[in-house]
Amino acid sequence: MANTANNLPHDPLWYRSRIDYLSQFLLPERLDTLREVLSMRTRWMTVCMENTFHPQNASAIIRTCEAFGIQDLHTVETLCPFNPNLHIVKGTDKWIDLHRHADTAAAIAALRGAGYRIIATTPHSGDTSPEEFDVTQGPFALVFGTEHAGISDEVKAAADGFVRIPMCGFVESLNVSASAAILLYRLSSSLRTRDIPWRLTDSEQQALLLRWLMESIRDSERILAHGFPE
Repeated sequence: MANTANNLPHDPLWYRSRIDYLSQFLLPERLDTLREVLSMRTRWMTVCMENTFHPQNASAIIRTCEAFGIQDLHTVETLCPFNPNLHIVKGTDKWIDLHRHADTAAAIAALRGAGYRIIATTPHSGDTSPEEFDVTQGPFALVFGTEHAGISDEVKAAADGFVRIPMCGFVESLNVSASAAILLYRLSSSLRTRDIPWRLTDSEQQALLLRWLMESIRDSERILAHGFPE
């Protein structure tokens, strides 16, 4: 997987000095919480939503990614915009990174370029259950399709693997946000028990912590400008 830390615009000392400066404007307990949450963030797995139509589902997906420590969420919006309901999201979108793609091909190319396996979340010959899916084989992107038509043929053709949620009732499928919640919980829990580098790098954590501090402190830009004049 591409190392995001190598693409950061500043060196670690630049981030550390600003984190130390802003930290004095935050309660120690709040800073500890930010660091604790950050320590559980991952880019080993990511999520790609293909043409999510309903704002309620878009909102639920954002909250689910944040809840289970998935830092990056990718969207394809060729048929409809990814438009979460702000009253449902309730600010959780500021803690994750949203990457919008012009079309499915662009999303797949970007994910492959970052070293991700493309995993389609749909029944298919040779598919696996969440319990059987091997998270240790490398970083992976879970792709979810539209609420009505499901995953596109383009994703199926490009997929490196398929994962399905086994069911034992009469229902043949679940709502996309319910499916995402089940898979993200199961697979994020699994990867955190394995001997793989699932955590963000130190440099990634520093960059993200600075951003979160700026989100948490009122007038943070003015405060930084005072402490670090150009």
